[in-house]
Amino acid sequence: MRASQIDLYNQTCFDCSRLITQKYSTSFSIGIKAFDQNFRAPIYGIYGFVRLADEIVDTFHEHDKHKLISEFRQETFKAIEQKISLNPILQAFQAVVNQYQISHDLIVAFLCSMEMDLDKKTHDKESYQAYIYGSAEVIGLMCLKVFCGGDNKQYLHLLPAARSLGSAFQKVNFLRDIKSDLEERGRTYFPEIDLNNFGEADKQRIEADIKKDFDAGFEGIKQLPKGTRLGVYIAYVYYFQLFKKITRIPAATVLQKRIRISDTRKLSLYCKALVQQKLNLI
Repeated sequence: MRASQIDLYNQTCFDCSRLITQKYSTSFSIGIKAFDQNFRAPIYGIYGFVRLADEIVDTFHEHDKHKLISEFRQETFKAIEQKISLNPILQAFQAVVNQYQISHDLIVAFLCSMEMDLDKKTHDKESYQAYIYGSAEVIGLMCLKVFCGGDNKQYLHLLPAARSLGSAFQKVNFLRDIKSDLEERGRTYFPEIDLNNFGEADKQRIEADIKKDFDAGFEGIKQLPKGTRLGVYIAYVYYFQLFKKITRIPAATVLQKRIRISDTRKLSLYCKALVQQKLNLI
């Protein structure tokens, strides 16, 4: 391909990842738009990849999911090695992985967590931590690689906070989706919790753990490169608001319906974050 042709192909592939992000997550889409321009395409590339893998696990019920995820794993590393793929999502992802030297170990951990969802319906403490690391924390670390732009010292310094923030987001998702995960997928993520006897003490113990992750994650946000800080903060504000809403709702209600933040409320949170940035509060 001539240079202009490959540039057009790559741009089209990143556009596909951007479209997937916008279709599947309004909150993350808003956050990405708040990044400086040069950070947006790589983060779309990462999100498109993880979204595609998640769809294999949660959506393609009429197909052999084990075969699909196995083939997806092979195609992913083949694309990274050859630096080309006819799958537009994998083309965008491999470009990000190779440009920012994202560790293959992070990708393996993510895919292992996706595979866990196919067979593992309950978790002990060890598998719970492994699942959270692979399904959420490593995604934050992939994004952190982009944010740090090759500054490995900065990456290692912010790594613990990035893991904590990813963990907080995922645990909030678990609480929010506790009903659908159990009824539609037969999954329970929180270890040593009997959902048949889920009470306020159980809920408060989970919430205390999440709050610690949020606090550690917020300290990291304040130290992010300026062109990325607002976007990550917007995602933090949305998830923390969802978390606070869940804390005000009885345990029995959390088991009965999915808790959400309205689009109108999301917009107001976005505007509030912008004002806080203008005032140098973050």
